[in-house]
Amino acid sequence: MTEATQAEIRHIYEQWHETVVRRDLAGLIALYDDSAILESPLILATWRDRQSGILRGKAEITPFFEAGLRAPPSDLGRWYRTGTFFANGKQLTWEYPRHTPDGDQVDLIEMMDIAGGLIVHHRVYWGWVGFRSLAATLATKQS
Repeated sequence: MTEATQAEIRHIYEQWHETVVRRDLAGLIALYDDSAILESPLILATWRDRQSGILRGKAEITPFFEAGLRAPPSDLGRWYRTGTFFANGKQLTWEYPRHTPDGDQVDLIEMMDIAGGLIVHHRVYWGWVGFRSLAATLATKQS
């Protein structure tokens, strides 16, 4: 994997967040490589019949984000972040912390491998507030 420039990393950091907040599916998907991999437990909560939290390629990733952006905004999905991110030329990571100025939100860590100015592997790690939310969603879908 080649090293991404600081400009490429900052572009992904800023645009990923902005496109999600604006619910801009085309802009969001444009940030991913055609063969990107996305891993998240939310995949299992979104599609009950899936056995894996892994999506491969834009053809699988697009409907996942489309479903998420189409859903009504959740009170726990405030999308607050501190503005701090970490990058080393290959990986980019930042936190959506549990505690925000307006109360708790779903707590996530976004971890992305960047190559050629695009996301090639995206992993989402959920904290305890997010886990509680996912567990409730999965329990509702199973009944």
